[in-house]
Parts: sequence; structure tokens; C-alpha cells
Amino acid sequence: MKTHLPLPLLGGLSPADFMRRYWQRKPLLIRQAMPGFKPPLNIAALKKLSRRDDVESRLIWREDGAWQMEQGPFARLPKAAEPDWTLLVQSVDLHDDAAAALLQQFRFIPDARLDDIMISVASDGGGVGPHFDSYDVFLLQAAGRRRWRYGRQQDLTLQPGLPLKILDRFTPEHDVVLEPGDMLYLPPQAAHDGIAVGGDCMTISIGFRAPTQAALARGLLEAAADQAMARVGLLGGPYGEPPLPGPRLDALYRDPGQPAVDTPAALPDALVQATLDTLAKVRFDDALAARFLGCWLTEPSNLAVFDAAPDGGIDLASHWPASGTLELDRRSRMLYRGRQLFINGETALVPAHAALRALADARRLDCADPRCRRLDAAARECLADWLDAGWLRYRPAV
Repeated sequence: MKTHLPLPLLGGLSPADFMRRYWQRKPLLIRQAMPGFKPPLNIAALKKLSRRDDVESRLIWREDGAWQMEQGPFARLPKAAEPDWTLLVQSVDLHDDAAAALLQQFRFIPDARLDDIMISVASDGGGVGPHFDSYDVFLLQAAGRRRWRYGRQQDLTLQPGLPLKILDRFTPEHDVVLEPGDMLYLPPQAAHDGIAVGGDCMTISIGFRAPTQAALARGLLEAAADQAMARVGLLGGPYGEPPLPGPRLDALYRDPGQPAVDTPAALPDALVQATLDTLAKVRFDDALAARFLGCWLTEPSNLAVFDAAPDGGIDLASHWPASGTLELDRRSRMLYRGRQLFINGETALVPAHAALRALADARRLDCADPRCRRLDAAARECLADWLDAGWLRYRPAV
């Protein structure tokens, strides 16, 4: 994607301009971001998904003025004529190729930030109440009409005792109605309330994850602990690969100068200091952070189920095809940093060759690409393993 060129999806802004002026800063209403838009699934297909136990879904409605929520799967859903209900189907991109393809239009934002596509279906008056999210979201109107009230506000106090996180005092700055093809971008903590106007209202939410500092710190510390244990031979390298270079920490604690004590329950100062000195030896560097983030951010959803390659499929390890393409499965996640390569929660045991970086960026690789000729036997073996696991698909040339 050429990030300096105007993009109709962003109302004529270039991706570079959007990221500089709006991303994480302020809302943006885009009329006809996708003119003539046709949703990836119809309402009947979404209702069918909500009946499956491998799909995360929720039903929200108001009864006698009180908010109610129920988790799926659902054997029965309210009739379309019944007002004030909303069905939310999470991670639709895991279950439908067309929904997954929609995400490709938003890849001017790093994949590391991408979360999922949620689709809501609502009857007249349906909504989930005024609230705020802790992440960036694009709200694409797919069918019907929805009224959005939204704005930035300081008071984020929630109403107590509800099954939903609903703002206690909502003071919107804007009031608009979205038609099919319109889209609204909201940064984190922008308060908003969407209400279906008429029946058969469908809204697609493209959400982007925003990890907390606590989650990042915990993950990095756990990766460092695994790394330290691997260096002393107590377990294999974190995520199954050899440990990164670092100090050996297998020396035993020694205290030859420890005097006799009359307060045996007190922690010795020397032991406390030795513990701090040991932590200072651990390398919290780029390589460790990249390994933790690469594995964590590509970890597949627990709802993702990969279908193994069919028998009789092509063997990439022994024969590289002269034509056709390799395509990542819609559920696969792939990232890289420098020579480190990550896929579906694992560190690849081969470097991030140019062809493999191209596969990660485009999610497809032309087998005739000249960069493929530079793939060594280990890299081709890796691709063959991913093909067998269903992480990758081979599409012959038509």
C-alpha cells in the first residue's frame, strides 16, 4: 500500500495523513468510505454463526428499562420485529474469508495492533448503551441505519451493578446517522452510543488491540525468566527455540562472610543484594522484547482451528513449484523484526529471508518470485511444515 496516496476509505486522506492527524487523537466521520458496500455475511449467516459453540457471541437487550446480556451460543434469537435487541458476533474474520479480506484494507496500521472484526445486528432501537473502548475502532455501517452520538469527555464513571460497562453521565459532542458505506473512526476512550434506526441494522467493528503497560511488563519478565532458566539447562528455550545469547546464571549463592545471628528469621541483607545484582545481569534488550512480542501477538485465538493440508498436496521441501501462490490462512498471524520471524505463537527456526518477509507483508507469495530462489532447504522445509499444518495454502496458477 502506498501510504502517501489519497485513499477513498479514509475520505480522501492518505494513510500517512490519517495516522498523523487522527490516529489516537480524535474521531473522524467518513461519508461513503465504501460506496455500494456489500457486507461479507448477511444477517441470516451471522445468526447461524451465533448458534455455534466455537463462535463467541452475545445478545444484549433492555427489559423493563433494565439492561440484560446473555452469552452464546443461541438456540433461539429474538424476532426481527421485536425492538431494542442487539446480537454481537466476535472474531468473524476467523470464520469467514470475506470478513478476513476486509481487514486487508486497514493494513496501513501495523498488524501487531490488529485485533479482530466484530459484527453487530440490531433491531429498531437496539444498542449497547453509551460507553467507551480502550482501543481504536473503525465502525463501518454495513446495512440499515445507525444513529451515533459521540465525543471526548473527561468523566468516564460507569453505572454500577450492570452487566455492561455503561457511562453514568454521557455528554456527546456529535450526533450523526450512518448509512451503508459510511464509517466512523474513534480513538481510545472516545465516548459513543449507537442506536439502530429501523430494523436489519448491521455494523462492522474493526478493532485494534492496545496492551496495557502491565501486560507488556509481565510478558517481558516471563520471557526473561524463561530465558534465564534455559541458559542453565532447566528447560528448553522459550517458545521452543534455542535461548538467546546472555549471561549464564548457574552460579550458586555464596555467603562465606555471613556472621552468626540472634535474629534467624530476618532476611539477610547480602541475599537481598545478591538477588538485585543477579537481575541486573539479565539482558532486557531488543531481541528479547521482539521475541516476546512476536510470539504473543501472533498467538492464535483459542477459537482458531486450522485445517490440515489435503492428502496429495504439494511438497515444498522436495519440489518448489514454478507457478502458483502461497497464501497465509485467514487465521494465521505472521510478524517479523530484523532476522527474527514469528508465526502463530512460535519463533520460526529460520531467519526472516526476503521472501518470508514478503509473505508476511502481503499475506501471499508468488512462487515464481525471484526471492524464492534464494530460500534455502531449511526455509523450504519450514514452509512445507506450515502447509501441512494448515497455516499456509498453495493455490495453483489458473
